[in-house]
Amino acid sequence: MSNRQPFSDTTTHGVRVGAVAFLQRSHSNAEDERFTFGYKILIHNTGDQAVTLLGRHWNIVDGEGNRDEVEGEGVVGHQPRLEPGQAFQYNSFSILKTPWGTMEGFFLMQRDDDSTFHAQISRFFLTPPRGSETPVDVLELGVM
Repeated sequence: MSNRQPFSDTTTHGVRVGAVAFLQRSHSNAEDERFTFGYKILIHNTGDQAVTLLGRHWNIVDGEGNRDEVEGEGVVGHQPRLEPGQAFQYNSFSILKTPWGTMEGFFLMQRDDDSTFHAQISRFFLTPPRGSETPVDVLELGVM
């Protein structure tokens, strides 16, 4: 059994970010070297100030060490503002040429006083489940 944690969970300046990935078998084809991994992100403002997510930056590495950097405004067309205690959850995907890889990065966050910081997204693994394992929804506010 692997010692890799199936999800990441990191808090930076009062913003907690959880991430978990899963293989989307119906959108993957090993013969074509196309492995589509869905991932779920939960952003929870555990701090005492409102924050707005301005942008994202991802470092994606496949099983052969090929790196891809992705950055842009917001996430899935949104730049959510989170009051203390509020959370935002979204799903997205990444396509690799190998059956496993990793993702990590940060969200660019802004406070009401216009100061900004990077809310870290710790490394999580893009891997198919082993044996009879199925993706577990670990990103619930009470569990994460």
